Amino acid sequence: MPNDTAPGAERSMQDTRADAAELLQIRDLNVSYGRGDQAAHILAGVDFAVRRGEFVCVVGPSGSGKTTLLRCVAGLQTPTGGDTVFEGEVVAGPPKKMAVIFQDYSRSLLPWMRVLANVELPLRNTLPKAQRRARAEEALESVGLGGKGALYPWQLSGGMQQRAAIARGLAYQPDVLLMDEPFAAVDAQTRIDLEDLVLRVRERYRMTILFVTHDIDEAVYLADRVIVLSGAPTAVTEDVDVDLPMPRDQVATKALPRYAELRNRVFTRIQEAKSHALVSGRR
Repeated sequence: MPNDTAPGAERSMQDTRADAAELLQIRDLNVSYGRGDQAAHILAGVDFAVRRGEFVCVVGPSGSGKTTLLRCVAGLQTPTGGDTVFEGEVVAGPPKKMAVIFQDYSRSLLPWMRVLANVELPLRNTLPKAQRRARAEEALESVGLGGKGALYPWQLSGGMQQRAAIARGLAYQPDVLLMDEPFAAVDAQTRIDLEDLVLRVRERYRMTILFVTHDIDEAVYLADRVIVLSGAPTAVTEDVDVDLPMPRDQVATKALPRYAELRNRVFTRIQEAKSHALVSGRR
């Protein structure tokens, strides 16, 4: 029987199926500290998956264990129960194809090293000097820091330091980028600029991103899906599909009625989680 598929179409269909595959699975994740009646239960069976190429935001009340969850996913903390599966392998330590960007950019950049050297740092044991230099310069260019590589981190503004931290993650070219409230310590205007920067580099590098934030507006604006967590002990209360058009725009997107609907939906779930935690705490 003849094959009527146009040249390249079969590969495209395969790519589409691969893009839809689950790259990351968080399975029944539990974290507790202490034993018996004195045990503090932080995560209590967190379950969700992230497909290849997705941008997934995680939100929840303060103290719900968002950072703990991300540390477990990154292999930086061993859960009490459950596991994380990344590219078919159970995470037992930091995976090679995963990068993490933390909230405190001032500590993630080494102040005695120039910006370019900071960005090159994760590549030192994997690439020859010329290749890692080229990749680091490309990453700096992509985040708007072209020509700034000779400066030291302390010579940059807070927003520029966080751009440098993002560039380091990009230069590593991970399969998934984990971001732990990366814009919480910058001013409002810089935060807006960094949100749009992340959307641009996500599109350019076709990157999968798992992004933890306490900011509901940020989550709805950035994400393909928003995972809403309950208060501790924490589980997933809702997995919200963000069906807003792409590309996103700070003015046009946030003026859409659908944006307001999604924001209110996520906000309501978090308020319910807070109320439930207060009631539980009184018992």
